[in-house]
Amino acid sequence: MTDPTLPDGTGTAAPARPSADTARPPLFSGHHTHLWGFLLFGWVVSYADRTVTGPVISWMIENKAGFIGDTSHPAALGGLIGSMFFTGYMLTQYAGGRLGDRYGHREMLVVSLLWAGLMTLASGLAGGLIGFVVARVLTGLGEGVFYSNDRVLIITHTPPARRTLGLGVVLSGLSIGLTVGVLATPHLIDWGAGSWGMGGRAWSMPLYVFGVCSLLVAAATWAFFRARGDSPLRLGAPVRRLIGYSIPAAVAIIALFLAADAFGWSEWLTAIGSGVLFAAMVTIVVRGIVRAGHAAALLNRNVWLVYTGFIAVMWNLWFFSFWSVQIVAEAAHSSLTSAALTAAFNAGAGIIGFPVGGWIADRRVRAGKGRKPLAVTCAVVHTLLAGAFGASLLADKPSLLLLGLCLFCSGLFFNALQPIVHSMLGDLAAEEHRGSLFGLFNLVAEIGAVASPVVSGVLRDATGSWAPGVFTAAGVMAVSVVLYSLVRERIPAATA
Repeated sequence: MTDPTLPDGTGTAAPARPSADTARPPLFSGHHTHLWGFLLFGWVVSYADRTVTGPVISWMIENKAGFIGDTSHPAALGGLIGSMFFTGYMLTQYAGGRLGDRYGHREMLVVSLLWAGLMTLASGLAGGLIGFVVARVLTGLGEGVFYSNDRVLIITHTPPARRTLGLGVVLSGLSIGLTVGVLATPHLIDWGAGSWGMGGRAWSMPLYVFGVCSLLVAAATWAFFRARGDSPLRLGAPVRRLIGYSIPAAVAIIALFLAADAFGWSEWLTAIGSGVLFAAMVTIVVRGIVRAGHAAALLNRNVWLVYTGFIAVMWNLWFFSFWSVQIVAEAAHSSLTSAALTAAFNAGAGIIGFPVGGWIADRRVRAGKGRKPLAVTCAVVHTLLAGAFGASLLADKPSLLLLGLCLFCSGLFFNALQPIVHSMLGDLAAEEHRGSLFGLFNLVAEIGAVASPVVSGVLRDATGSWAPGVFTAAGVMAVSVVLYSLVRERIPAATA
């Protein structure tokens, strides 16, 4: 595998191509809210594409259909599939940021959306477990480059006084995508089974629908960037670089899954294998950063505290996103549709939490105050409410209203936390390093997304309850409270 810190795979960094998105005027001057809108829709389809896996697997488990329903440990296997997706998603985080710094952040966003749409369609066409895993891994590899480039565009082209609000507004697309993925998937499966007569293949229908939607958003985003750029979008070079990097990464991930399947490894061993890939990637990236002389900007104490603290966010995000439907269905003995409606309260809370958190943080910045107290408060409240949700699962049959209320209230503070942390991190590095900064940030944080589905699935199969998984998620978030408290925030100058 070539060094992902260097997009050309050589021992020295290639000179950066002047890109339209690195110069603020005239690309989005006066149009930063339009930029927010298109990036928001990018998050909607991106998260719908990845969220669909959980409800699809829950349908297979409930109906004993597909390649999950007839296994002896369906929850653990389903969690393992989710972990394979996020292993792919994790491994392109830093490379995606570096490619954006070199070829342009606009280009990488369009490439990511096109890639995700095509691979989501391929996931629906998969004929068996291995094919489905391959398609999901490739989807994750392509979607992994979206995050770091999206964050940099917003920070670069939004007035400082509205920066955190912009980060929050755009990130609300994550919650919309999660909500759409959770709510629409059961209905699309029913539609496929009824109107289209797909029978046991009805799980493919939401993958087809979301894949087409992603391609449409990719085309619209390309047209928007093309109309406002002072140079054309050239996708050929970044696509080739991303393919060249993704092939060895995909081979490594699929080899891990095949070895686990062939030798009957436990889910724990396979999860450890993903951890080994993660450790190898971080080692390669850190070594490349040190050799390039960027350690002071990308590897200092403050950024490592933020990197590590965000592991808890990714753990909780994908524990609740991947398993919330199944948790509610089992705990309240409800139908999959009713459980999806209840679980959607957690995802839907982000539609409010993301922009409100950004708005409050910007008000503090304009007053010359820091955002760290807000981040710590949000993390503390989410920890307590997640613990309350876990305690409610210990009842014989908790009400859907109680479960939905816990999910919604915890989701408000959990989602408000994220743009606040993103904005804090963006101020810790110079503009030329931000793509790499956010790429490394999400590379480290994604270990939470990789571990969470499989660990919680194994805990469920071992104990017969989802409560231990919920308490684990709350405990991980409690650790992040301490880490954020230690960050020495760089407070921007007060802005009118």
